[in-house]
Amino acid sequence: MSLRVTLEFTENDLEHFRKRAKMAMESAEEQSRETIIKAARELLDQVNERVESDYIRSRLGQLQILIDMLEDEGWGMQEVGQRRVLSALAYFNNPDDLIPDDIPGIGFLDDAIMVELLCRELKPEIDAYRDFVEYRKATAKRMGVEPSELNRSDFLKNREHALLARMRRRRRGGGGGRRSKSPFSLF
Repeated sequence: MSLRVTLEFTENDLEHFRKRAKMAMESAEEQSRETIIKAARELLDQVNERVESDYIRSRLGQLQILIDMLEDEGWGMQEVGQRRVLSALAYFNNPDDLIPDDIPGIGFLDDAIMVELLCRELKPEIDAYRDFVEYRKATAKRMGVEPSELNRSDFLKNREHALLARMRRRRRGGGGGRRSKSPFSLF
């Protein structure tokens, strides 16, 4: 049996989380990339060791993809994206939690909520990275190479080729049997 609990955050509640995220962004500038990533890993380790809640584990487990995005040399995340992800991870390097982590059962609940909010904010970056990982895995298998041999530029070239092929198909009538030209066609 499972129980669904819905939390509704008011604008005032969200503003509180925004302030804490902003403080984390400011502190991220003072910390090294390695320090921020190490703290996020330590939090994941603590959760894996001490937390039984599936909800909290699944939310905080999302930190792993943020870490992976930063450390994946093949992805080659650009500086702007890195700053956004590091700022998000910096929140978890702050010992001044809303709910102290050592309270059994709920100590990581505020962290889980913050991960959810931050991952929603970083959704475009996360989705793009997941697409890249899937592309790299499938292409490496098809080509018989190690996934680490494929990088972001390979992925972008592949996406460009797919887009151009789709445009050509649409120009020719979409492949649905219609081969007529548009009445406005100049070519």
